[in-house]
Amino acid sequence: MPRIVCICLSDWPMTRLRRAGLAPEEGPHAVAAVGPGGLRIVALDGPARAHGLRPGELLGRVRARVGVPLHIHPADPEAEAKALHRLCRWAMRYAPLVAPFGPAESCHGFYIDIEGASHLMGGERALLDDLAMRLARADVPARIALADTPGGAFALARCGAAGSLLVPSGETAAHLMALPVEALRLEREVSTGLRRLGLRRIGDVEALPRSGLARRFGLAPLLRLDQAIGRRPEPLAPLAETRTFSGARGFLDPIGRQEDVVAASRSLMDEIAPRLERAGLGACALRLTLHRVDGAMRALEIGLSRPERSPERIAALVSLRLERLGAGLDAGFGFETVELTVTSAETMSPRQGTLGGSGSGERIASLADTLAQRIGRRLVRLAPQDSHVPERAEGIVPWIAPARPYPADLPARPLVLFAKSEAARDVFATAPDGPPHRFRWRAREYRVARAEGPERIAPEWWRESGEPRDYYRIECEAGQRLWLYRDGPHGQERPATWYVHGMFP
Repeated sequence: MPRIVCICLSDWPMTRLRRAGLAPEEGPHAVAAVGPGGLRIVALDGPARAHGLRPGELLGRVRARVGVPLHIHPADPEAEAKALHRLCRWAMRYAPLVAPFGPAESCHGFYIDIEGASHLMGGERALLDDLAMRLARADVPARIALADTPGGAFALARCGAAGSLLVPSGETAAHLMALPVEALRLEREVSTGLRRLGLRRIGDVEALPRSGLARRFGLAPLLRLDQAIGRRPEPLAPLAETRTFSGARGFLDPIGRQEDVVAASRSLMDEIAPRLERAGLGACALRLTLHRVDGAMRALEIGLSRPERSPERIAALVSLRLERLGAGLDAGFGFETVELTVTSAETMSPRQGTLGGSGSGERIASLADTLAQRIGRRLVRLAPQDSHVPERAEGIVPWIAPARPYPADLPARPLVLFAKSEAARDVFATAPDGPPHRFRWRAREYRVARAEGPERIAPEWWRESGEPRDYYRIECEAGQRLWLYRDGPHGQERPATWYVHGMFP
């Protein structure tokens, strides 16, 4: 599952006015807009809330309740949307996929998909703390939650505990059961009807038979519940989509067979590829959107490990993705529109054609893309990290995530690196600071035939303090090739301590 951060902006119209310097006077301020029965309050500042005012109240009824003059500002949806768009652009500092709220949320805010990006900030909690700190410093009131789904994150941010709430992966459903039904982004009439039946919590709705609930209230409560828990996908519409490189095909006779969808994808990529080539770009991620006759929509994400613009290659990946879905595609009465959009593109250097064949790197990328479509996001690889300490020098990232290359001058490293160094005992060395000649490890004695080193690796001073390590690559008389290190310098008051850290092939 993805990891979604939801940021609900409390009283965003009022926040925009204050940040733009359009509400300089002291005293209570409110933003009003036309609603049922006349002008209604849509946003307030702190002093106005302190006087007991709440959003949704009729403006004519609240003026008499405030003992001091109430400053009223007209709502400006266009200016509010532009200001929110700028804030979403700023939020891309945390992850590239940022999506503002839609009409279903009925409030202001946005989502951030931080899957594969939280480690850049030191983890999910560090990312949330940094986000909350920066919004608070900019005087932007917000409620923040992190969960596995957009619906779950919204429910927790809107109706959960104040502050920034982090729900561990796989525990979203358990945290939603105690929240009110209004957290499911239902229409007011549906929420009111559920409450009249005594269904006040999401857990009450989850416990009911689905058939009876659908007959009484339609499919909306089931859809929102399934999206929040994660039974049904809920694709986001990010700001950073490359809308220029997209195409759509409509069908008078709706299609439903897999081969027809694949053929349509190949035809659309035939149209997009020349535009990508003229721009010197290749697709790194695509979205295939299938619009059903009954209005339902299915979006499939296609990720690639390297830039690509071959229609045949894209069609093959789409075919594999559809095969993995199987009956889960659910064409219904057919798809009337197929849309293909390049959501991420990077510079694509020229490649050798058919004369030289494909290189090993291209074949590996092709294999990785094939496996990714078959098994989903579970395909990972090792990538270099910003650390010279061996146990932190590499990390696991999704295969399709961009990764920096390994340094060309990196010294030899063992193929097998132990999760925890293992102590070597009874070490004998002719020189106090030289390589070992004999040692005991795993209840066996080893004699060293050859040794290379030392390679001194100091600890990261900004993380921890300690002595440097002197690493040696040794070959034993029995043929084993090990990576040993001496922890700290050898001294009279402190004998040398040796550890085995890895094995060479």
